[in-house]
Amino acid sequence: MTVTTNQSVILKPSYECSFPSALPARAYAKRRRCWLQRQRAILYKRLKVPPAINQFTQALDRQTATQLLKLAHKYRPETKQEKKQRLLALAEKKAAGKGDVPTKRPPVLLVGVNTVTTLVENKKAQLVVIAHDVDPIELVVFLPALCRKMGVPYCIIKGKARLGRLVHRKTCTTVAFTQFNSEDKVALAKLVEAIRTNYNYRYDEICRHWGGNVLGPKSVALIAKLEKAKAKELATKLG
Repeated sequence: MTVTTNQSVILKPSYECSFPSALPARAYAKRRRCWLQRQRAILYKRLKVPPAINQFTQALDRQTATQLLKLAHKYRPETKQEKKQRLLALAEKKAAGKGDVPTKRPPVLLVGVNTVTTLVENKKAQLVVIAHDVDPIELVVFLPALCRKMGVPYCIIKGKARLGRLVHRKTCTTVAFTQFNSEDKVALAKLVEAIRTNYNYRYDEICRHWGGNVLGPKSVALIAKLEKAKAKELATKLG
């Protein structure tokens, strides 16, 4: 008599053939993470995007953006550590009997949609920089029209994280320049002229262009197939 033993086959979890375990856990998690972003990107390509939203694809060119960020780096607001050191130095002077010496506040970048909107409405902003990937876009979609109406130069730059690094944050929707040092006025004048030419003076032209409405490869192939069939049928009729 033969004795048979039932030995179960043990497979590694990362190589089991059932969905979603057909992929390694790390790869599957990555695909799940990116799916919403992929879906949104595809929707932006397929749907017809109105000009008010499509204008945020017209970002500043790399050379001008580099000059702008280089200039903006000089006007970064102070960090918490720098503020603490400044207040500590003032307290030490006061304790030494030197009294409070009034100091002029240096010009810095002003941050936030509400703050920038108020500055533009009061015509106190000299230059407004808007990030192109703000989500939801409704937060800043009105700013270009407002800046153009008030005669304030504005530009759209790629990456809210780049603006965030300027003001010691993870991300930032928009920043505004209100004052400049005297040594930067020449560079500022050239920069503002280039920005006005690309955005303020071209606002009507930019607002006439719709975006999106790009078909996928399957739809393009299907349309090409139908056109080929129509052409073949027409050639057959003509003999």
